[in-house]
Parts: sequence; C-alpha cells; structure tokens
Amino acid sequence: MMCERAILETGTRRHGPLWRGLVAVLLPLMVSGCAMLAPAPPANQTNICEIFREQPDWYDYARDSQERWGTPIATQMAIIERESSFRSHVKPPREKLLGFIPWRRPSSAYGYAQAQDPVWGEYEADAGRLFARRTHMKHATDFIGWYNARTRRMTGISLHNPEHLYLAYHEGQGGYRRGSWRGKPAVRRAARDVARTAARYRGQLASCEAEFRCDGLLEIWPFCRG
Repeated sequence: MMCERAILETGTRRHGPLWRGLVAVLLPLMVSGCAMLAPAPPANQTNICEIFREQPDWYDYARDSQERWGTPIATQMAIIERESSFRSHVKPPREKLLGFIPWRRPSSAYGYAQAQDPVWGEYEADAGRLFARRTHMKHATDFIGWYNARTRRMTGISLHNPEHLYLAYHEGQGGYRRGSWRGKPAVRRAARDVARTAARYRGQLASCEAEFRCDGLLEIWPFCRG
C-alpha cells in the first residue's frame, strides 16, 4: 500500500491527471516491481540470525558498511530496527489538524534508516552515493555507517557505544554536543533500547555469522571461511 501511494503521489506531482489514467493500467505491474525491491519486514525481529536468514543480502550490505565506515553490524541493524522496524517505505505519521484532519508530517524522515532530506543530501554528496535510495537496505546501512563515522569525528563517541551513537543519530551531532537529549526521557529510553538490541544481536551473530560469510558459488556452510 505504501509503495502504491508513493507511485500515485509522485506521478500526480510530476505529470498531472494524465498520469492517473496510465497508472490504472500499469499500477499492478508497478506495485509488483516495488514489492520485489522492498521485501516484507522480517517475521522475527528479535533474532538477527533469523533476520539474515530471511534476507541474506542484508548481511552483505551491513558487512560492507562495517568494513567501509567501522560501525558494527549489530549496531547498524539495531538502529534500523528502532527507526523503521525494517519497513522500507515508512514515514512519520501525519499530524492531526483539529484533532482529526490528516495534516503534514512532522519531518521528512523516510525509509529504513528514517534519514531526513537535508542529511540524506549531505550523505549522497559526501559519500559519493548520488543515486542512493532510502528504501534500499544497502544504502540505509551505508548511510548509518557514514553518519556514525561523522559522529565519531565530531563528538568523539566510540563506534562501539550504540547508546550514545543513537543519541547523536536522533538529535544530530550538534544537538548531542549541546546535550539536548538530557531533557528528553523518551529519547534516552530509546537509546538504551538500541544498546540492548545491539548487544543481543551481537551475541546472536557470533553464533551464526559463519553461515552468512559463504557468498561464493562453491562455498557451503559450515565448511567455508570468511
């Protein structure tokens, strides 16, 4: 449904009423294409081994990000679980005008990592990802890695401190340095939840990671080495 809505909204903005007639014919194929590009959220989000068994490519993406930027796989996935519950096209719910009329959204956050428009633009330019999509896990994990690497440079937070990485992720590096999170109990609870999820994912991944390192045609778990 979210993919269908995105197609209609984007097309209407760009092409006007003529688009709706075309969509009536092509929408089933377009939505089917979206479905292939945007897998359903994992059934068991409490276990990173089960997540990667459903979506083995996600392990490859998170590992690539870890190797490029340094944020551990478990921390990347814990942030995504907190931000979007692994939903590819999610946006913040609309505010209500007069308590019941759907109104504007509180921010431009979008996609797996809930990245907002301005910082996503900075990421595209700085990391050389001009065609990145917030709805693709490969780009979401890379974005989180890039953002946390910038956080470490600007604030000194260790890449192995998921609680404070998340505080800076939510509040921005400037907000983190100003201590804006100190007066926000909900944000602090969320950061502790991310830290607990990252710790759980880290322990689980230690027991199954070899399974996902088998990415060659002739490699078969448990005999491969990565």
